[in-house]
Amino acid sequence: MKILIHGLAAALIGWSVAAHAQPAPPPALPGPPALTEQSIDTADFDGWRSRADAGAKADADRNALEDGVAKAKTKKAKKAAREKLASLPKPPNAGPDPFLIRAQILLDRAHASPGVIDGRDGDNFKKAVKAFREMRGMPLDGGLDPALWSALTGDQGRATKSYVIYSEDLNGRYVDDLPKDYAKLAKLKWLGFRDAVEMLGERFHVDEPLLRAMNPGVDFKKAGVAIIVPDTGAFPEGKVERITVDKRLGELRAYDATDKIVMIAPATIGSPDTPSPEGKMTVNGAFPDPVYVYNPKLNFQQGKNKQKLTLPPGPNGPVGAMWIDLSKPTYGIHGTPEPSQISKTASHGCVRLTNWDAADLGRLVDPKKTTVEFTE
Repeated sequence: MKILIHGLAAALIGWSVAAHAQPAPPPALPGPPALTEQSIDTADFDGWRSRADAGAKADADRNALEDGVAKAKTKKAKKAAREKLASLPKPPNAGPDPFLIRAQILLDRAHASPGVIDGRDGDNFKKAVKAFREMRGMPLDGGLDPALWSALTGDQGRATKSYVIYSEDLNGRYVDDLPKDYAKLAKLKWLGFRDAVEMLGERFHVDEPLLRAMNPGVDFKKAGVAIIVPDTGAFPEGKVERITVDKRLGELRAYDATDKIVMIAPATIGSPDTPSPEGKMTVNGAFPDPVYVYNPKLNFQQGKNKQKLTLPPGPNGPVGAMWIDLSKPTYGIHGTPEPSQISKTASHGCVRLTNWDAADLGRLVDPKKTTVEFTE
């Protein structure tokens, strides 16, 4: 009798545990490798393609099941569809992919600029891939395929390099508090970087959060510390005879006298309120660290500022660290204080590039000779 009772009690306990047990969570899809120097330098196409294909299939399955839940006509059918949906593998945590970091660095070295290097498959990266195809005479509609990867990795150099933070890096003309109001900016003497991290990010063309992620635990305020940074290679060479600015694509192309593309870069080009100019004009000259003259009567009004203001130079000024003056008054090609926003936000009629792309272009233009044409 005791055996029977004990057996019944054990069965009841087992039933209770089973009744209250939670189903095992669905497995997660494989994400990108951990972000390390080695994972970036050895990232390969097949691994990335496998992850991308698995993610695309999971997205398609999820969309189909979500559609099934929405279209289910009975409670039973809806419950079954929801259970299937809940069993799908969870997407990996979104983050920079070592393969995409390597690809962006190699594109940058080939002067098909991805804008800021961030390790993500965004619009500027896609533009850079298409730009590289155009520069190499490849079909433009292939995207990032094995043929492009083979051409890109003809550059067999490492994607990253080591850099030691020097005391000079820490003692720059930094301005930790930069107001947005132009009247307040006009009272400063220099519109510099906020700190060494921002400066190093621009020097190596990399997004600040990614620079920190590539160097976990690093104290960027300490001299003598070695960090890992993108190896962005040498400046583009030659003289630019003509520049085209594609308003529809949000892209700038620079050509030499033989009509070879010297560099391509993503660009922010005008806005509905302050459109960019039309037609052809000439480069007057290139001016590093320009003073910016704000005149609301000629261009736009910033905030409540209705008076003419002169803002000091600096990479965090409204036109960044370079002004390439055009023959049409008040218009130019220039840098930006926000490189991550290039081709994503509007400008006040001019052509805005990252500071480093604007600096590269400024070295290549020929004053009074280089032409600039705006196209749709």
